Amino acid sequence: MNTTFKTVTSSHITISELMLPSHTNFSGKIHGGYILSLMDQIAFACASKFCGNYCVTASVDTVNFLMPIEVGELVSMKASVNYVGRTSMIVGIRVEAENIQTGVIKHCNSSYFTMVSKDSEGKTSLVPGLILTTLKEVSRFQNCLRQIEMKKLKEEQKNVATFGSIDSILNSNKYNIKVELQ
Repeated sequence: MNTTFKTVTSSHITISELMLPSHTNFSGKIHGGYILSLMDQIAFACASKFCGNYCVTASVDTVNFLMPIEVGELVSMKASVNYVGRTSMIVGIRVEAENIQTGVIKHCNSSYFTMVSKDSEGKTSLVPGLILTTLKEVSRFQNCLRQIEMKKLKEEQKNVATFGSIDSILNSNKYNIKVELQ
């Protein structure tokens, strides 16, 4: 167990960027892939700031695009370390877009990135412990514990044979599928 501890606040990072026409997809909205790239950058910065090492992305949990982002809006991303393991951290990210003419701010998405600390030789390295100083931080930590448990359950379910359910899928009309096994 690492004996060094840091506060959640010590990990806080905020970035803002004006959305340009070059960031759009074919429908004229800001491309989700571009937003994901920015999210990965802020997750790296947040985790690296917290642990003092180079960090790599191990996984990205659900990203739900709640609201489209328009050209000319100012996108702000806020990140913090919400959970630490031995060598990994879960970074929570909130994405908001502001119409700079009206001042209206909308929540566009939130996500959790699992980041792993690496030493100068590329080996995993210990991260500081986490000091929780507010009920919100405790709540976020608890949410991460639930998220980890759900991920474990999902992995276990992948290994469970479900051959009996194939018939129910084939004989059901509630799925928009056609099976043509060869």
